Amino acid sequence: MKSTMIVVADSSRARVFTADSAIAPLQEIETMAHPEGRLHEQNLVSDLPGKDSGQGGNAGGHSYQNETEPKQQQVIDFAKRVGGYLDDARKANKLRRLLLVAAPAFLGELRKQMTKETSECIIFELDKNLTQHPVEEIRSHLPKYLTH
Repeated sequence: MKSTMIVVADSSRARVFTADSAIAPLQEIETMAHPEGRLHEQNLVSDLPGKDSGQGGNAGGHSYQNETEPKQQQVIDFAKRVGGYLDDARKANKLRRLLLVAAPAFLGELRKQMTKETSECIIFELDKNLTQHPVEEIRSHLPKYLTH
């Protein structure tokens, strides 16, 4: 049973790795894609915000504004998905220690979306986007000896 996971993520992709030992190479066990995370804001909304003409049709109307911008909502949704995956792994005793490497904005959102119990498994964080990098380069950014 591998209990140390390494997650490398940004708003459109998350790669999950394990290692057989503290100095072993990383093995990719899961890849999650979220193509909506790459879309531009204009491609995420189909229309302009609705309008309110004011009370009784009088002047002074206003546009309805979303509380969260569509692009940010996509980041939140994907962070929830990744956080849920990690929480499920922890509950199944597949995760005791967690190393997070993520794009800075996504790392912050992922922290918010993780349960307290899963957050307590984090032993290392790096705010860097390495999702497109080869495994050997990702490994070079991690502590030399992964805690097992």
